[in-house]
Amino acid sequence: MNWDDLRIIAAVRDAGSYAGAGGRLRIDETTVGRRLSRIEAALGVRLFEAVDGARRPTAACTTVLAHVDAMAGHAAAIARSAADQSGPSGRFRIATTAAVAENVLAPRLASLLAAHPGLLLHLLTASQNVSFSRWQADFAIRLRKPEKGDFTITRLGTIALFLIEPAGAAPSFVCAYPDDLDGIPEQQVLKQRGLFAAARCVTDNVRVMSELLRSGHAAAVLPEHACRDLLADQSLRVTQLPRRRDVWLLVQTHLKRDAAARIVIGWLRECFAAYQARD
Repeated sequence: MNWDDLRIIAAVRDAGSYAGAGGRLRIDETTVGRRLSRIEAALGVRLFEAVDGARRPTAACTTVLAHVDAMAGHAAAIARSAADQSGPSGRFRIATTAAVAENVLAPRLASLLAAHPGLLLHLLTASQNVSFSRWQADFAIRLRKPEKGDFTITRLGTIALFLIEPAGAAPSFVCAYPDDLDGIPEQQVLKQRGLFAAARCVTDNVRVMSELLRSGHAAAVLPEHACRDLLADQSLRVTQLPRRRDVWLLVQTHLKRDAAARIVIGWLRECFAAYQARD
């Protein structure tokens, strides 16, 4: 059994089908099925079962995948260590929300890359459905504390929340968040203040909310990094809320001693320095 065989197991797990796995690996569906059957025969276990039209890992497969994911992380570390040692170098994937990437990281990214030519950063926004636990990212920035896992978790700071409304009249409608974000403080504030019933725009895109707020017809609750340009707008009534959101940094455990990774970690902390000062 070789690494290509193990990649097929992970690809089927991630895609949920032979066709999807084949698309990711650039091989045809028949080849995926044939090679998976060969792997199952070699291991003497069944790896996947069909559930509601999708391929789901069996208990035995879950055990195998834990080792596959660990190997993927080690392979990435080996690739970084073999790179040009003229300076800290490495390719790192940072999973975060689009708003954090655009408003907190992007303004400070050029200086980091200019100072460290050996670094390559891949910013993965939430819309790409990145799974940190499956080694699809090296770092993750989360606005809610995750469950414990095989990674280190530290708090980067706290973010203030603002209720923004038209200054001279009641809003014509309210911007709310999707049902899967029902537990976030922003949504809870809307419900506690009786504004949720007037929600007629539902989106997780804070840039869309910002544009609607500028129209003078909408109300919304936004985190401060997504609305700094609105805070001084005299046509809007801005109320800072007592509730805040913690920002958490997740780091794959094997990166803690990586010199290039430590540079990225230090940079991420600098990006959130303004949010650390209030702790």
